[in-house]
Amino acid sequence: MSTRLAYGEPAVAPAPPPLTTPPLTRTDFVRYQGASGDVNPVHHDDTYARAVGFPSVFAPGMYAAGMMATYLTDWLGLPNIRRYAARFRDQAWPGDQLTFTASVARMEERGTERRAFVEATCDLGDGRTLLVAEATFLVPARELG
Repeated sequence: MSTRLAYGEPAVAPAPPPLTTPPLTRTDFVRYQGASGDVNPVHHDDTYARAVGFPSVFAPGMYAAGMMATYLTDWLGLPNIRRYAARFRDQAWPGDQLTFTASVARMEERGTERRAFVEATCDLGDGRTLLVAEATFLVPARELG
């Protein structure tokens, strides 16, 4: 018996629920640095960070970019991602909370594939935007019963 597929409206929610992190800590930064190999002292050494002109340590940019990628793939599926790009707009400091939001900006058919073009934002609790992202996901056809 063959499986029938529907390529009409995709089985994709137009937006996932927002995700807000607990307040960021220096421990979060150090753990990320250990996993990524990014050992720049501006992310873990207050004395160094102040000596080079920052008020304190701050989050590695890729920390939020990685969290955004996970937020999006948790929504639309890791195997379906085709493109991901992020632009940094600000810095995150200890105590900041990150709020991730996303939505489908448009759908497009390319041959037999249907793709969702996603726009996403990571905002900080005080109104600043930390990063904006764009991603493209393959939207699998739904099986019909």
